[in-house]
Amino acid sequence: MRKRSIPVLVRLNEKEQQYLASQVKKSGLSQEAFIRSLINGYVPKALPPPDYYAMMRELHAIGNNLNQLAAKAHATGHLDRAAFQQEADQLRRAVQQIQQAVTAPERRTEQATPHAHPM
Repeated sequence: MRKRSIPVLVRLNEKEQQYLASQVKKSGLSQEAFIRSLINGYVPKALPPPDYYAMMRELHAIGNNLNQLAAKAHATGHLDRAAFQQEADQLRRAVQQIQQAVTAPERRTEQATPHAHPM
């Protein structure tokens, strides 16, 4: 484990502190980890939507099912078209749900600031 024993004091004005706090919150990291990432040349990404991991599990399950159908088709020379169509439809629905969760605009919950900070 890496030892970090050198404290660094940084003075910010209120606006800078609020912006830092909002970016740290979006990232899910501690303030220290967030700043270390920036120092090391990385801009931390925002946390994925809450249902991201459930969506990824669903995609993996669908992928496994399609792989099993492909292996069975290869071994027997016959493709179960109904099962394949069912998995393909489930994949399409899952992709649509992911697109909706990731790209659909959300209603604002906090007051917009007059200027944007790049990050």
